[in-house]
Amino acid sequence: MNTGIVIVIALVTLAAGIAIGYGLYYFLAKQEKARQQIKAENILSDAEEKAKEIDLQAKDKALQIRQQAEAEVSRRRVEISREEDRLVKRREELDNRTDRLEKREVVLNKRQSIIDKRTNEIEKMYEDELAELERISQMSQADARGVLLAEVEKDARDDMARIIRQVEAEAQEDGERRAREIITTAIQRVASDHVSEVTTSTVTIPSDEMKGRIIGRNGRNIHAFEQAAGVDVIVDDTPEAVTISCFDPVRREVARRSLAKLVLDGRIHPAHVEKVLKNEQREVDRIIAEAGEQAAFDAGVPGLHPEITKMLGRLKFRTSYGQNQLDHAVEVSRLSAVIASELGANVEIAKVAGLLHDLGKAMDHNMEGTHAMLGAEFVKRYGIDPIVVNAIASHHHEIEQESVEAAIAEAADAISGARPGARRESLEQYIQRVRALEDLANSFKGVSQSFALQAGREVRIFVKPEDIDDLESIRLARDIAKNIEETMHYPGQIKVTVIRETRAVDYAK
Repeated sequence: MNTGIVIVIALVTLAAGIAIGYGLYYFLAKQEKARQQIKAENILSDAEEKAKEIDLQAKDKALQIRQQAEAEVSRRRVEISREEDRLVKRREELDNRTDRLEKREVVLNKRQSIIDKRTNEIEKMYEDELAELERISQMSQADARGVLLAEVEKDARDDMARIIRQVEAEAQEDGERRAREIITTAIQRVASDHVSEVTTSTVTIPSDEMKGRIIGRNGRNIHAFEQAAGVDVIVDDTPEAVTISCFDPVRREVARRSLAKLVLDGRIHPAHVEKVLKNEQREVDRIIAEAGEQAAFDAGVPGLHPEITKMLGRLKFRTSYGQNQLDHAVEVSRLSAVIASELGANVEIAKVAGLLHDLGKAMDHNMEGTHAMLGAEFVKRYGIDPIVVNAIASHHHEIEQESVEAAIAEAADAISGARPGARRESLEQYIQRVRALEDLANSFKGVSQSFALQAGREVRIFVKPEDIDDLESIRLARDIAKNIEETMHYPGQIKVTVIRETRAVDYAK
């Protein structure tokens, strides 16, 4: 009984609690809603006020912009109005100026007509006066002009001749003095050795027994060596020495080196002789290249083309009147540099022209033309300065000299050749004779090569076997001998030997 009452009371109490809680929640929710509504109304109110404020600011800004625009338009209108006023005034001034120019043009036209009229009158008066003068003098205008010019020319020529004589006398006196000073200075500053060229070379041998090996059985070895090298080998009573004779110093040097190597090696037979000669020819070519480079260095002329230095090196084995041509070229280059420095000319060009002036002498054995023109054409192919080319070609006056450096190179060449001890006349005459002998033999058809031997008393001629047969070789020897008799001057007699050789080569495998 009591338990049921308690449950009822509990249920009643729970229901009352729920009712009270719901009522309290409703009351609080209503109050919160009222507060949110008030807050929303406040926000709307603030927004409306801000909107009104922004609207007012925008209207103020628009009003300001409008006022500024109206002020700018007003200012522009004022400026345009002023510009229009200036243009109107300018137009009026131009119109006034045009009117004045037109009036002045009318006045000038009137004056020009008056001037033309007076000019015609003056010309007529001049013609009348001229006719009267011609009548009185009985001379035409052209005749009078000729007489006047002749008188003036005569007076001018007299004055000019007197001035020229005076200048020439002063220039000659001063030039001779200056030339003596320059030449003396150049010779003193460039010291060179005296000439000592010979046409023979001596090869030392270990013992006189080697002479027999050099000669070979029935002279086989020495004949093969002489034919292949183009020299004379003199085996005499000189102890432990063999002499090589040849007017061509390049061939003589190749033969000397080859024979020395053969003696050192001990194998002396025709096949080995040819091999050694070829090897030594290559070695001499290397020496020639080095000599050209050293000469360019000694002369102070860097940067030459390798082909030019090789050709320059060949002058090491060339002589002119006994004077070594490579030493002569270096000496002329140095002399040219000194003279050019004294005269204020281009020293570099003068040095190059002096070094290369006789380059053609290294090639004129195989080519037609004078050594000056050959040298000029050769260096021209390798980009040498045209002034240098002209100096080389004109140093013997075969063409006109175009620069002072050309004259300097010619003068230095003469100084180098004319100094005491520079040249030996008899040697040059001998070389010219034997060279002419070889050139004459080479001029015949079918000749392969020729060598002048025994101081020019014999010429050996090698012919092409496919062009010259045995009978033709006999006729060729007779024709060459006859041509030598008719064109050359020589002491005694010259032996002409024509050699025709056919080789058959095969290999055993």
